[in-house]
Amino acid sequence: MNLSTKQVIKEHLKQTPDFKTLAARVKIDIADGDKSSGYTVNLRIEKDKQILLMSTPISVVKALITPEKVSFYNKLDGTYFEGDFKYLSDLLGTELDFEKVQNLLIGEALYNLNDGNYKASVLDETYLLQPKNQSPIFELFLIMDPAIFKLKSQQITQLKTFRHLQIDYLSYQEVDKQIFPENIKVIAVEGNDEMIIKLEFKAVSLNQDLRFPFSIPSGYKRIELK
Repeated sequence: MNLSTKQVIKEHLKQTPDFKTLAARVKIDIADGDKSSGYTVNLRIEKDKQILLMSTPISVVKALITPEKVSFYNKLDGTYFEGDFKYLSDLLGTELDFEKVQNLLIGEALYNLNDGNYKASVLDETYLLQPKNQSPIFELFLIMDPAIFKLKSQQITQLKTFRHLQIDYLSYQEVDKQIFPENIKVIAVEGNDEMIIKLEFKAVSLNQDLRFPFSIPSGYKRIELK
């Protein structure tokens, strides 16, 4: 536990997943105040290009995320959405884009660690990474597992707006000699409101030839998200 900041980041970056496509079945449990719900979705990722989510066993709800936009539709009520990342950003309480969403799912830091602007310290037998100079807008903390140099947690706090996003990587799994998240817990707090999203990744496979079929059915009503 005596590595320099540069060495910690170097070891972490060595573990960055290298793949063209990823497929998985993901169990999602959402607790939002008094409401709770559970889903199982098929997840497909074409790295750096697109992320497709399809509810199972039949594709009642389908979502496609690309670097340009977020789109989804719901067959149950005949509605669809097409727009920027504001919806997801508002949902989790921090500014998101395609790369951040992809990084969240594959266990990578939301913010670039390559810029040399971080300092590392030891906290409870883990490495704590934080910017040398925290942003006036938000504070960022990354907790690293020294055994595998993967994230145990990444936390973003916006004190002025009483927002806090915490992404805990509870367990990892090995897929084709690479390390991917198995269980993720996302906690999004805004004021007195708290939402918890739990993701469990099963049947993860890499580099298969995957299709990404997505087209909004005709006649669906566009929903405007505030």
